[in-house]
This record gives sequence, structure tokens and C-alpha cells, in this order.
Amino acid sequence: MKAVIDTSSLLSLVRYYLPFDKKAILFEAIKSKITTGEILIIDKIIDECGYNSKGIVLSIFSFLTDKSFNKTYKLPLNTEFILPPAPAKFLRQVDNQFVIVSQKNKLSETQYDSLKNDFMNSADMKLILTSLNLKKDFPAEEVFLVTEETEVSNDNKLFKKIPAICSQIDIKTINIQQLLAKFDGITIEIK
Repeated sequence: MKAVIDTSSLLSLVRYYLPFDKKAILFEAIKSKITTGEILIIDKIIDECGYNSKGIVLSIFSFLTDKSFNKTYKLPLNTEFILPPAPAKFLRQVDNQFVIVSQKNKLSETQYDSLKNDFMNSADMKLILTSLNLKKDFPAEEVFLVTEETEVSNDNKLFKKIPAICSQIDIKTINIQQLLAKFDGITIEIK
């Protein structure tokens, strides 16, 4: 199994699960899954974690900013030049399936192209592209994109949310609770 994890899920993990992890069992399990490549963290997510919620994720998971640790485990995953498996087809999907048409119609072509370029370089898109490439490179493994987002309510944004896009391109999305349930030996007891 490979799980590409979003900032929102890391925040949920740090805020709602790790405070009850008195013996650091969950912390060590997550760290282990990151070192074995079962949980993948991309560069854009590390960047987001640095400025979201006062950097709490990187405070708790300080190993993610440790240069020696990152060099040893080749972290974070560099997505600067990541491409979809079928670039032309994927770009057509961005223009026709991933965009909210009513929002697109309000924009000039130049405005749309600028916002599309920003979206293509966003952490959300890099998560999606990473997941697509993992599915191609590891066809025998289950690939999940872990996010706390839901398909509904897009807050008047130009592009659909991660789960809505993923459902159109056959990427499975789960939340942090569902991810933890998939790992054997990880149980949380609240006393």
C-alpha cells in the first residue's frame, strides 16, 4: 500500500490523535511508515505544513525537516517536474472535467490560464499527480490519497476539490481515520 498524504490529514493527526498517544506508539508507527515509503510526503505539503497552524505539524514531526533524515530516506518527494502519465489527456480533463464551468465562464482566457497554471503547481495537483504516477509505477499496490476534504462545497473556487477530481480519474481517497484503520497493530486507547 502507498498513501500520499495531504496537509489537512497531517494536521488532523497532530491535533486529534497524537495528544492521546502517550506511549508514542502511533508517532513511531507513522514515522516508520514514512521511512518505508508506505506514507509519502511531497515537497509542497512540507511547504504548506511550515505555514499552516503555526507549523505545528513540523514541530511534532521534526524529523521531516531534519536534513540527515531526509537524505537517508529521500524525503520529501520532489514534485517539481512531475507529469501525468498521459499529459495531453490530463490537460483536457483539467479544462473540461476538473474545472467548475460556471466559475470558468466568468473569466477571460488570460485570467483562466493564470489560475489554471497556479492550480497545476498547487499542492493539491501535485498530490493527484503523485498518486497517478504511483498507480502507474506500482500497479499491484493499492494507492490512496489521504485528505480530510470532501467532494461537496467548493467555496467558489475555480477547480473541484481533491476527492471530486480523484473520483473522475480512479484514485481512491480516504481520510486519516481510514488510513490508520488500514495499518495493522495501530490502535488508539483513550483512558
